[in-house]
Amino acid sequence: MPKSYHYITEHERYQIEILLKQKYTVKQIAEALGHGYHTIYHEIKKGTVEQLDSLLAKHYVYKADYAQLMSRKNLSNRGRKLKLSPSSDLVPYIEHMVKDNKYSPAALVRYAADHQFTFDTSVCPRTIYHYYDRGFFRSTSWKDLPYKKRKKKDSGTASSVSLNNRLGRSIETREKSIMQRRDFGHWEMDTVVGGQKNGKSCLLVFSERMTRREIIRKIPDKKSVSVVRALDRLEREMGSRSFRETFKTITCDNGVEFLDSAGIERSCITKRNRTTLFYCHPYSAYERGTNENINRMVRRFYPKGCSFDRVAPQDVQRLEDWINNYPRSIFGGLSSNGMMEKLKVSV
Repeated sequence: MPKSYHYITEHERYQIEILLKQKYTVKQIAEALGHGYHTIYHEIKKGTVEQLDSLLAKHYVYKADYAQLMSRKNLSNRGRKLKLSPSSDLVPYIEHMVKDNKYSPAALVRYAADHQFTFDTSVCPRTIYHYYDRGFFRSTSWKDLPYKKRKKKDSGTASSVSLNNRLGRSIETREKSIMQRRDFGHWEMDTVVGGQKNGKSCLLVFSERMTRREIIRKIPDKKSVSVVRALDRLEREMGSRSFRETFKTITCDNGVEFLDSAGIERSCITKRNRTTLFYCHPYSAYERGTNENINRMVRRFYPKGCSFDRVAPQDVQRLEDWINNYPRSIFGGLSSNGMMEKLKVSV
């Protein structure tokens, strides 16, 4: 069924661009993405640009990046009107307190309340920060704020879709309940690499979100075929059914070693689906926070620049056991293995 009252995401715009190149009709694209026909029609119309071919003949194509830019521009024009105007008597007070008295927005708002100052309007500290970000004030800027709050980068210049992995299943489509860590079987996957001149071997690491259980496998290189083979070996060790029950979902970044989503998701035993793979946004390591935190524990033993070529399988197993038996304050002193026993689950 078509989605109701859902905006088209940047990820979906790149999917539209690819599907149009594959000669999909508007109706087929609408059915594939779960949007209404007219929604896709207007989206294509909005994102179509004029280009010239090698013979300087005009032709029209849909460009996802242009459509995303126009969408952000349109959204930026929405919202409430500014509460402050240049003629407001609150403006000189804010600028005086920030520039001369070195007050933060929170402090100047509190000072005005304590002294019962009255103005033609009122704003909260966060709103004042927003006005500084927008360059509203003339005689002061965000550089004058006492905590040197830096102006955020314009989000319109950064892409939230990996350009080398446009068709991957985005983390945006992952069930929100997974964020709550109430269900066992949702993993994060990454590779821990050595120095560039110290061999190609690396560690393929899996971190379970609920119990922080860690599984580590050494692979010969950072290639997608090596990742798929490691998962195949793991599935044969566990059995197809046990693997599906243990690895319900896997979340990873857009590294080249993880781009074979079909090979990662397909069972080497039954040839059916064995897990569901999600990709994080580019430059968003925090979306795999468990992975990143445990990788720091790995680096205690294998710092950056080391060589994994000389690391034996028994060394990898000792590292995995050490991590899984490490007492964690988040579990009240229990280790990952302790949590597994408490929840009566096993790998």
